[in-house]
Amino acid sequence: SVGHLIVDSLAAKLGAELTEGTGPADGFFTRQLSELNGQFLEIAFYKPMASMNVLGHQVSKACRATVPSPASMIVIHDDLDLPPATVKGTFGGPPGGHKGVRSVYSCVQGRPFYRLQIGIGRRGDAKDHVLGQLDTLERQFWSPYGKGTHLAGEQISKIHLDILRTLNNPDE
Repeated sequence: SVGHLIVDSLAAKLGAELTEGTGPADGFFTRQLSELNGQFLEIAFYKPMASMNVLGHQVSKACRATVPSPASMIVIHDDLDLPPATVKGTFGGPPGGHKGVRSVYSCVQGRPFYRLQIGIGRRGDAKDHVLGQLDTLERQFWSPYGKGTHLAGEQISKIHLDILRTLNNPDE
């Protein structure tokens, strides 16, 4: 999936290595202090291995082990309603038709979390498009030094600042 590719690319760009079975839930995990766009942050990357429809339990387990609350978590996922190669950071809101986001939302009891929505557009059958292979241009765009990974990193930096602001000023 494009979400897994972006996690791999961001981890590689930051010199992190995801390893299987080392994290708080089944899947690939790494945690380290990294510099991203001039900010130092402790970042945990997690790629669940469950199918999209039921990955919420694994993600919520990883969330509980790595961040103070779901409000400090970023879920990276594809979005059919955004044009291809679009990156959009959002906080909260309904999961819409995305079954993976719906599963996470349910497992964190509806508490809001950040989402990094990755536009893939609509082409042909939605299921085939979402589950299909990325083409060469898409893989290059989302590679460790591709423009898409840079855009994702910028959004994560902005989200990180929002998370810090919220943690430091919980009454706002």
